[in-house]
Amino acid sequence: MRFSLRQLQVFTCVAQQQSVSKAAEQLAMSQSAASTALKELERSYDCLLFDRAGKRLIINALGLQLLPRALALLEQAEALESILTDSHGFGSLSVGATMTIGNYLATLLIGHFMQQHPSCKVRLHVHNTAQIVQQVANYQLDLGLIEGYQQDNDIIAEPWVADELVVFCAPQHPLAQQGKASLNDLTDEAWIVREQGSGTRLAFEQAFQRHQRPIHIRLELEHTEAIKRAVESGLGIGCISRLALRDAFKRGSLVAIETPELNLTRQFTFIWHKHKFQSDAMSEFLSLCRALTENIERSDQINLATLL
Repeated sequence: MRFSLRQLQVFTCVAQQQSVSKAAEQLAMSQSAASTALKELERSYDCLLFDRAGKRLIINALGLQLLPRALALLEQAEALESILTDSHGFGSLSVGATMTIGNYLATLLIGHFMQQHPSCKVRLHVHNTAQIVQQVANYQLDLGLIEGYQQDNDIIAEPWVADELVVFCAPQHPLAQQGKASLNDLTDEAWIVREQGSGTRLAFEQAFQRHQRPIHIRLELEHTEAIKRAVESGLGIGCISRLALRDAFKRGSLVAIETPELNLTRQFTFIWHKHKFQSDAMSEFLSLCRALTENIERSDQINLATLL
């Protein structure tokens, strides 16, 4: 073979950073060494993998074709090295989770996983659904745990566990006394909701779009805890995952409002790139998640105490 793993490392890093200097910094090598490695790779096959735009390197069609296979090969090499160094293939794992999953499930799942595999280095990135999908598509994450799914031909999606959104209000709110609300009631209320791009916001809007009812959004917030605090203070009513609200419902600081006319169910989903090499760490983590939710009908029924 006319290429080396180091050359592939430089190529993939430059593709992700769009800069030789940034790639060199990330790989702990000099800029000239990184530049030479990339030029030697292109020279060996008499090809160009990037379009040059000033100091920026923009990956071209050939580079895009090579990138997923190069990443998969490097991940297999890392797994092989881990086995040879007696760490049983559990080198590292980069997981992305949406806000609800990240704040209420993923940290406990990762903690449990690391107790079983202390040699594995795990990174957790918490963003909204759109950002997690984009990062998985760009090979920045090994695995994504998201709410719902946005179709992408390069991504494999596996349903995980059902989740349910619930409308809620403060105890002093008039709807708290009723315990339920009609569509007419809900369209008259001021709403505090998640931002555009979140899976929660998408499911919320789809539930109302089916009935072609307008809603008055008073406030958009990026975090579920902020929404809960705003609703508690009487600024309006909200709609987030029942998983994120079960402790507040037990305390009585927030009250659930039944909405029989709205379908607020959705699916938690695993996603990964179709060209992604599934390392032992990734396979083991997926198995742990599946085992946790076996025979579970809804996310808020998961027994988190088993992970502590």
